[in-house]
Amino acid sequence: MLLLYLGIEVIRLFFGTKGNLCQRKMPLGFSVALTFPSAMMASYYLLLQTYVLRLEAIMNSILLFFCGSELLLEVLTLTAFSRYCC
Repeated sequence: MLLLYLGIEVIRLFFGTKGNLCQRKMPLGFSVALTFPSAMMASYYLLLQTYVLRLEAIMNSILLFFCGSELLLEVLTLTAFSRYCC
């Protein structure tokens, strides 16, 4: 499951960076769509895993905070791209 999470996170960050640099809506939208499975995996490792270290809990909480802030910034960027495109 950790390898699946790694794959999703790498693809999400790649498309987010590419969509932001090229100012395209499709890669950025794909990154927004992949934010939800990434946040679900992070919340699984935070709440539903059988044995969680305190360090893991702190790191996953920070990760969820950054996923939420990235989602907010991606949505704001998508609205800005939509406004300038039309």
